[in-house]
Formats: sequence, C-alpha cells, structure tokens
Amino acid sequence: MLSQDLLSGARAASEFTGGIISERNIYAMVERGQLPVIRKGKRLYFRKSELEAAFRSDAAHGEA
Repeated sequence: MLSQDLLSGARAASEFTGGIISERNIYAMVERGQLPVIRKGKRLYFRKSELEAAFRSDAAHGEA
C-alpha cells in the first residue's frame, strides 16, 4: 500500500536509515539529485522502497 511506503520529510527519511544518514545529509543528497523525492510545495516525501534501492545502489558502488 502506497501510504505505508511513504515517508514525510527529511527527518523521517533519516530515521528510516536508523540515523546513519543525518537529516542535513538527506537534504544535501536531495539537492545533488542522489535521492528520489516527491515535492509538494515545501514538503518532501520519500518512498521507502526507492530509498532502499538508492542506498543499495550506493553500497554497490562503495559510497555511503
């Protein structure tokens, strides 16, 4: 279900990573185009499934 896959805000995305990636780094990664994001006005929304895929891709390339 989509609502269970959606995270609201950079803080929620950071918490989803277990705090490994800080809220500030989430914002930076969004600005660099490294994380998929849905923008609604000033709000950012992230899909858990897309974050997992993005982090798997980074890990495969030796990035964090």
